[in-house]
Amino acid sequence: MFYAIIAEDRAGTLEQRLAARPDHLARLQALQAEGRLFVAGPCPAIDSPDPGPAGFSGSLIIAEFASLEAARSWADADPYIAAGVYEQVTVKPFRKALPA
Repeated sequence: MFYAIIAEDRAGTLEQRLAARPDHLARLQALQAEGRLFVAGPCPAIDSPDPGPAGFSGSLIIAEFASLEAARSWADADPYIAAGVYEQVTVKPFRKALPA
C-alpha cells in the first residue's frame, strides 16, 4: 500500500537541509530503484520553484511500504530528522484515485 509522509520543516534550518540532502536523496533513490516511490519533493516556503534563501516549509513523499509501521519506521530514519530539519512528520495511508 502507498503511504504519504508529510514533513514540516523547523524554521531556520535551510543550511542543515542542504547539508543532509545527499543522504536524504540516496534513500529516495533506493525506493525508486525498488519501484516503490510514487512521488517525492520539497515544499518551497514561497511561491517559487527556486525559493533561494527562503528555503522550504517541508516535504511530501508518497511511497509503497508493507505497513503503516514500516512507513513510520522508514520516515523516522530520515537524515533530515537526524539533522534537526523536520519539526513534525505525519505518516498516513494513501490511496490514489486519479488519474486512473
